[in-house]
Amino acid sequence: MTTTDDPYVRVRGARENNLRDVDVDIPRDTLTVFTGVSGSGKSSLAFGTVYAEAQRRYFESVAPYARRLIHQVGAPDVDEITGLPPAVSLEQRRSAPGSRSSVGTVTTLSNSLRMLFSRAGDYPPGAERLDSDAFSPNTAAGACPTCHGLGLVHRTSEELLVPDPSLSVREGAIAAWPGAWQGKNLRDVLDALGYDVDRPWRELDPADREWILFTDEQPVVTVHPVREAGRIQRPYQGTYMSARRYVMHTFADSRSRALRAKAESFLTGEPCPACGGSRLRPEALAVTFAGRTVAELGALPLDSLAGLLLAEGGANETVRVLTAELLAGIEPVTELGLGYLSLDRTAPTLSSGELQRLRLATQLRSGLFGVVYVLDEPSAGLHPADTRSLLSVLGRLREAGNSVFVVEHQLDVVRQADWLVDVGPLAGEHGGRVLHSGPPAGLASVTGSATRRFLFDEAPVPERTPRAPSGWIRLRGVDRHNVRGVDADFPLGVLTAVTGVSGSGKSTLVGQVLAGVLTDRLQGGAPRVREARGCASAEGLEAVDRLVQVDQRPIGRTPRSNLATYTGLFDVVRKLFAATDTARERGYRAGRFSFNVAGGRCETCQGEGFVSVELLFLPSTYAPCPDCHGARYNPETLDVTLKGLTIAGVLDLTVEAAAGFLAGTPAAERALRTLLDVGLGYLRLGQPATELSGGEAQRIKLATELQRSRRGHTLYLLDEPTTGLHPADVEVLMRQLHGLADAGDTVVVVEHDMAVVAGADHVIDLGPGGGDRGGRIVAAGAPRRVAEAAGSRTAPYLAKALRTG
Repeated sequence: MTTTDDPYVRVRGARENNLRDVDVDIPRDTLTVFTGVSGSGKSSLAFGTVYAEAQRRYFESVAPYARRLIHQVGAPDVDEITGLPPAVSLEQRRSAPGSRSSVGTVTTLSNSLRMLFSRAGDYPPGAERLDSDAFSPNTAAGACPTCHGLGLVHRTSEELLVPDPSLSVREGAIAAWPGAWQGKNLRDVLDALGYDVDRPWRELDPADREWILFTDEQPVVTVHPVREAGRIQRPYQGTYMSARRYVMHTFADSRSRALRAKAESFLTGEPCPACGGSRLRPEALAVTFAGRTVAELGALPLDSLAGLLLAEGGANETVRVLTAELLAGIEPVTELGLGYLSLDRTAPTLSSGELQRLRLATQLRSGLFGVVYVLDEPSAGLHPADTRSLLSVLGRLREAGNSVFVVEHQLDVVRQADWLVDVGPLAGEHGGRVLHSGPPAGLASVTGSATRRFLFDEAPVPERTPRAPSGWIRLRGVDRHNVRGVDADFPLGVLTAVTGVSGSGKSTLVGQVLAGVLTDRLQGGAPRVREARGCASAEGLEAVDRLVQVDQRPIGRTPRSNLATYTGLFDVVRKLFAATDTARERGYRAGRFSFNVAGGRCETCQGEGFVSVELLFLPSTYAPCPDCHGARYNPETLDVTLKGLTIAGVLDLTVEAAAGFLAGTPAAERALRTLLDVGLGYLRLGQPATELSGGEAQRIKLATELQRSRRGHTLYLLDEPTTGLHPADVEVLMRQLHGLADAGDTVVVVEHDMAVVAGADHVIDLGPGGGDRGGRIVAAGAPRRVAEAAGSRTAPYLAKALRTG
């Protein structure tokens, strides 16, 4: 039977990850949604089996050398799949885009705009026609030589570097210097150079202060350290580095995110004086279209750019063709509600929802038909008001003759599915079965489904009295990105939800301004609010003793990073193995059981368990090591067992299984308990960071924080913590967050899940739209009050959530 004869994709005997010999038939040319709790196996079925098999078949069709690598890339563990067309995957990106990435580069629209200027731009008399590369700030031909195409130059000042001039250098006046030995070294070198490190900074000669902070000289001098008790310190040759030089070097070259962030706090970004922030060479800026430079058109909102192109589109055939191409690309972006974005908007400033929709818009332009689109939670980061646009796009992909397979938790998307595949009933070894495959209505009779209750039961939400705040943080005159002149009040000791459509300013207000002023305060200085943090004043910060920001950035970027190493569990496990009789007889210490150092690890894969497979025209991928087969260790290390398991066997345990295996080991029990409490019992201890979703990474970070001993009043900032979570898992997570508020701490979540918002004590709703149409606080107060606010796009969805559970 050929693909075209059978209208179904038929999967037989799927055993990938936790799938239990799954047989399922999925109709083609439908919107099919895969549901189930986190870790149930739905992604293993949609991506690990269906898409992986389509990818394997593609590799087989490419070229002989690619076929030689197929066994390394790995075929899915499945008996047979029939009726499978070619597939396109649209997974969530695990890493943040670079600073040179923009709306224009993500959508490729900047390529078309550059071509328009190259071929149809108005050039100065006598000027040579430029290639399209000359209009790109990301190429040597186009980048401004002063700022290297970044548009900004970073500067610092004495006020930033020395926030408290009453201190001496020895007392830490130069706040920008590093801590520990390196900072002491710079101070001792300065002392040896003859500068007074014990006088208050403000009393030093201005010329000396200037040299200490800003010199480009790097003199070398012999340092005679002060002898410390019990330690003999020999003289050494020390090199001086000014505070500015240290900050600029750290910001540009350090691999530590924390060190770069600290260095950035002592810098201000100013438009490049040479290009005015346009990032381009003068030759490119001399060319215009419709009287504007390429930088000026790139700064226009996309809906305004579309209007300008329509007005200019009939000049000649070249202009007609190029403007038509641009307009065709802009249309799906504006359809998805992103017309307020400009092509030069940098990708790191976009929310996850905006990025996801840009990538969807690009797929809509591709014109493919007869393929299976396998999408990973396309509603992630979307406000409920944006879901309609998403459903419209998914419908158009289907109507173009494609099959759309979606792993999804958003119930409004699930309800619109033509076909529903529910996997479960629970996570990990307790899941892996297809409970229902058919129209969504059929799930109503499947009592074992965790999805059924949320899809069909609509019990009223019980009334709850919001907690009373213990105080307030008051931000005045917030002015950053699209948030202009806003006054925001955050209650302490309660759970606050910050809502609004994508691009309304939520992440700016919470993740940048609030987090920024708190960071400054907790680092010991007065908040540098106006110039660096984006608000005129901040009150009430003294009530917070600790700030915990939990975001969705990966916990690691290679398979070497995993759950056990990040949480510290692995240190405990290695010590237990080192204490076994076999290990002591052989003289194995705890380091022997680390896969990050030579000795006990497999040297073929350097302890990663995977090797990188390079394909010439495709992204590199990871495949199991041919020698250790993913175990990470050499045979001698695997001779040592603990309760019958090798170190590799322990790393292969799920968190749930490990809780039983390591019962009685207090150092491990607390870490495992917090991981279970945030709904991560299905993850394996050694699960590579590259396999974790952003939501899973965020919950691992939260669990790591929860296992630490509490001290003082902590403010927790979480960015969409329910991303990637089934509604049943959301309930588990929210019990933990409410527990923090019950203990007197403050929790602030940026959130789109209206069930979470309905259960908050306080809501701050931004909007009403995105970009220039957002950035205002539309409503604030208890959930029921915000649900009645006129002009709020959140209000009707919150009102619905409050009426039904």
